[in-house]
Amino acid sequence: MTQLLIHSMAEFAPSIIQPCLDRAGVADITEIGAEFGGMSTILADHCARAGGTLTSVDPTPKREFLDWVDQHEAVHHVAEPSLEALEHLGPADAWFVDGDHNYYTVYHEMKAIDAICRREDKPLLAFLHDISWPCARRDCYYAPDRIPEEHRHPFSYDAGVHVDDNAIRMNRGWRGMGQFAWALKEGGPKNGVLTAVEDFLAEADSDERPLVFAHVPAVFGLGVVFDAGAEWAEELAGILLPWHQNELIAKLEVNRLRNYLAVIDWQDRQA
Repeated sequence: MTQLLIHSMAEFAPSIIQPCLDRAGVADITEIGAEFGGMSTILADHCARAGGTLTSVDPTPKREFLDWVDQHEAVHHVAEPSLEALEHLGPADAWFVDGDHNYYTVYHEMKAIDAICRREDKPLLAFLHDISWPCARRDCYYAPDRIPEEHRHPFSYDAGVHVDDNAIRMNRGWRGMGQFAWALKEGGPKNGVLTAVEDFLAEADSDERPLVFAHVPAVFGLGVVFDAGAEWAEELAGILLPWHQNELIAKLEVNRLRNYLAVIDWQDRQA
């Protein structure tokens, strides 16, 4: 099934992420969420060219990633949940957030990253994945036990979602099959990755330190948050503006998701 659906943050690298890293003069990068290391290899290559280091935070990455890390001295792996790791991590020129896709985790990741940037007097530059459907307004839990109960929505590993409505479908639609769980309800306060980003921006954005947010509505959604006052901010805005909330790209994204879900429905009927 993964061959039918491009899903990696790496898809944004040639056209968007790499130009932004180059213009912002990024050398040191911290990424949250490695999995197989598809994005990690791209970021490590950039850091090597720029004379920097990649710090990758993931408590349970795949074996392929760990084998790859062993071969790269300039890549540092932190085998901790992100919110624990961020308590002791140092500064970075850019941050990549692609770990657990739920409100509580992403909101507190952004708060911690912002605090590090403020403490070190560095401009904030963060790239976030999965800010569009299905995680925009619905929590996804890879490790529900890491979310405090009072901040965790009722969830199910058997529940499936569909792009054309917000209803939950037991044993139908796109579901985790034991790998992840969906919140049973979509929308409402403190639910979803985009909601987390919006709430962070509402609190962190200020006249003294204005922030810019761009939303690329493709491949589950890329968000870019950065300091408007950074010397490279205008150049980054120029790169991102044609992609920001682009209506054609958004329609193509919905179309590909409908096609993917049609395949899942066909497989369910055959089963």
